[in-house]
Amino acid sequence: MYKLSTAQQEVVNRARKVADDVIAPNAIQTDQEARFPRASLDALARAGFYGLTIPKEFGGMGEGFRTLCAVLDEIGQRCPSTGMVYMMHLCGVSTYVAAADKMGDVLRAAAAGKHLSTLAWSETGSRSQFWAPVSRAKRSGSGVAVSADKSFVTSAGQADGYVVSTQWTEAQSPLQSMLYLVLKGDKGVNVGEAWNGMGMRGNASSPMTFDGVQVDGARALSAEAKGMDTMLGVVLPWFMLGNAAISVGICEATVQATQKHIVGSKFEHSNSKLSDLPNLRDRLAEMRIETDRARAHLASVVDSLENPGPMTQLLVLESKPSAAETAIKVTDIGMRTCGGAAFSRRVGLDRQFRDARAAYVMAPTTDHTHEFIGRALCGMELF
Repeated sequence: MYKLSTAQQEVVNRARKVADDVIAPNAIQTDQEARFPRASLDALARAGFYGLTIPKEFGGMGEGFRTLCAVLDEIGQRCPSTGMVYMMHLCGVSTYVAAADKMGDVLRAAAAGKHLSTLAWSETGSRSQFWAPVSRAKRSGSGVAVSADKSFVTSAGQADGYVVSTQWTEAQSPLQSMLYLVLKGDKGVNVGEAWNGMGMRGNASSPMTFDGVQVDGARALSAEAKGMDTMLGVVLPWFMLGNAAISVGICEATVQATQKHIVGSKFEHSNSKLSDLPNLRDRLAEMRIETDRARAHLASVVDSLENPGPMTQLLVLESKPSAAETAIKVTDIGMRTCGGAAFSRRVGLDRQFRDARAAYVMAPTTDHTHEFIGRALCGMELF
């Protein structure tokens, strides 16, 4: 459905091989032990996938949204935690690309698999409304000192670079923000308690504190007071479509596991299979339809981004909640269809069931995106 070119399909085939050979075998342990999927990330790095969306002039592959979605779909089918960490890296990279005039060395390091990026936006004070940080940078010498309490940072303590949001030093409103690159080794970077989430258990989404971190102007990733413009205009499309692709991958994995279970499980007393029950075939069909519908919707968003029109912004906003809601529905049907075998964790659907629910609460949450879409449809300002 992604309508890939031959070259794009080759990239996806390479990603699928990494997913099959390394990511899938580590997925269960990643979930059970809430372990950061370092081996899976290292495999992606070695294969050049840290540079998937980095321009070729900096050593990257130079791929866009279409390939991004297909790659994350494949990874999401095997390990959504790995998919989330990788997706957040690509979001961080998007800010580097937007500031390529001063981020060339960082881009080259990322393309070489030597720099893992992530976003540090959500704060305790503004909760899931990441676009309105309560922290404020302070002038310090030729640069600024960044102090902020971040509530959820994917790859906390694991990433090499953190794209940190904070209010501009002269801000009159929380919407006048800045984005800065903070490096793992900078003084004042602290990681909070270990992540122990219900789902996406391997993504190390812990709190972080940035305590007076000194950052010079060369590490500013947005124009003065224009951090929100970069958040929404540069990063948001990558974030929304990337999330959607992982949710679609979760749907696909759930359909395949459910199909395998009902076709391969028997009632020995009657010498029949679970798939002989019409109600279970009906549920499987519904899961297939919903998954195909979600993937087709995501592909249509990619089409619109490549050929922008009046509906493009709305379609981007729709992508994450649409796929997230579908993943919740499909995994719920899968659990009910596989019954006790799923509940006892013998089918593997419990992990998909839990991981599917992460996208609903990840900012911008499904509720927030519905509000944005509703306001846009009513001709109202989003903020």
